[in-house]
Amino acid sequence: MSRKKLEAVVSGMVQGVGFRYFVYRTARQLGLVGWARNLPDGRVQVVAEGDRGTLEVFVRELRVGPRFASISDIALRWAEPDGKYTTFDVR
Repeated sequence: MSRKKLEAVVSGMVQGVGFRYFVYRTARQLGLVGWARNLPDGRVQVVAEGDRGTLEVFVRELRVGPRFASISDIALRWAEPDGKYTTFDVR
């Protein structure tokens, strides 16, 4: 399978509920690299690189989120990976 880069912006109740750490744990378990950070408007931005199929599994997990999160929307953008990440981090 081909490697891809996923850029996602997650809307809903996703700050203050452990969402970034859920993203971190999920990405690490799936072997993805990249990062997650809170945005000033209350959304969470996620950038991840890995196998396309694995990234699709990751997106399904993002749509569920952790127990206290409530996801209303995820804007996705697929791109070619730039290969500059070696691990997954919370920013």
